[in-house]
Amino acid sequence: MGTQSFRILSFLIATWVWCQAQTRPAANEPPSVSVADIKKAASGEYAGADRCRSCHRAEFLEYGKTRHSVLEPSKANSVTGCEMCHGPGKAHADAEEAAQGDDAKTAAAAKLVFSFQGNPKKNAEACLQCHLSSRDQSNFNHSTHMQHGVACNSCHSMHLVEAARNPKATALGFAQANFFNVPKLPEETRWLNNSQLTKPQPDLCYGCHLNIQSQFALPTHHRVPEGAMKCTDCHNAHGTSNRATLRQTGWDTCAQCHTEKRGPFVFEHSAVKVEGCTACHSPHGSVNRMLLVRREERFLCLQCHVDPAAVNVPHSRLSFQTRGDCTRCHVQIHGSNFDVNFLH
Repeated sequence: MGTQSFRILSFLIATWVWCQAQTRPAANEPPSVSVADIKKAASGEYAGADRCRSCHRAEFLEYGKTRHSVLEPSKANSVTGCEMCHGPGKAHADAEEAAQGDDAKTAAAAKLVFSFQGNPKKNAEACLQCHLSSRDQSNFNHSTHMQHGVACNSCHSMHLVEAARNPKATALGFAQANFFNVPKLPEETRWLNNSQLTKPQPDLCYGCHLNIQSQFALPTHHRVPEGAMKCTDCHNAHGTSNRATLRQTGWDTCAQCHTEKRGPFVFEHSAVKVEGCTACHSPHGSVNRMLLVRREERFLCLQCHVDPAAVNVPHSRLSFQTRGDCTRCHVQIHGSNFDVNFLH
């Protein structure tokens, strides 16, 4: 084969490898949220928001501060206000007035309107009649949270009355956050501007994911407990197509911040291409300063590069792998455009 032919072949191979490599970051897309009109079942079954306010004044005032209260339906016969979520309320309101303080009748009247006291599937269906049109919530019916009985109202509240009663109430928090000067917003402000979550992140997520909370207590971790990051920066709690409910597949979630590790590279580390960043890194916390899954770096490399006769362990008989870190020589370990062995 001549020199010119060899160069052409090398160029074609490099081009093919580059095309199979990691993709460049995509442009940010705005959230996809649209309102689905809810048609009235029968006009005589609805009480109207003003009648709800006569008994549920605190809830009505808090609801009035949210974006739900200013939704404008496109059709005249569409439901608005409280009854968008709770359903027709005239029968409930009539029964409450007729009860005149009788506990048994009041309890019976409470059952005449949907109050999010049903099973998780029923509770979620009330929200998904509108929110199913959003990209972020479209997979919620198949999400891990839904499969474990976590409905929308488990994390969100449309009228967080506690926020109005204790507007400046703040919890003691965790030790990491106390070392950093991250301002705490008033509870009502935080609730209105943070997807109407009942608690701030990560406290809300820690309620179920205690094992993750313990990982964030390790010496090296992403700055979630300090308030510099949120769980939802990486995860979509409403469900995705990957097992960790990451917002993007593979390494793309990590590369949104660690752009220098994205590539594309001509020579890629196969562990990254097959398993992703978690093949080597523990994203929530580690005892290693680089968030590695092993305490010593060389032992991490030897999990794969362990066979003395394999081509990917070229100098094992000289015991180089026991004399310090592998990245002393293999500096470009995430990928290289110049050397197949990720050297300088």
